[in-house]
Amino acid sequence: MYSDRVVKAGKKWILRLLLIAVVAGVLLLFFAQHPEQLLEDSGTEAIRAAVQRSALQCYAVEGVYPSSLEYLEENYGLQVNHEDYYVTYDAFASNMPPTVRVVLRR
Repeated sequence: MYSDRVVKAGKKWILRLLLIAVVAGVLLLFFAQHPEQLLEDSGTEAIRAAVQRSALQCYAVEGVYPSSLEYLEENYGLQVNHEDYYVTYDAFASNMPPTVRVVLRR
């Protein structure tokens, strides 16, 4: 009776381990086939976040959001890789946060 429980528990653990191995294998295959997409997405998001942080810093210091991306680059040390990314910076009003879009150049 006790040995039946031990065998059933052992089978459950083996099934769980097999399920984990299958899921890990599928995830590994997916990420191995698309690593450049993950890097592109993280790069565009990092640039967008950096531009937004710089604009917020400008707002905190000067009381207005900057009117252009160039102003942030000149006065707040923002560095954007313009060779690899298109960055649009749309400032609607000086008291509203700008809309920032970053797209990878192909």
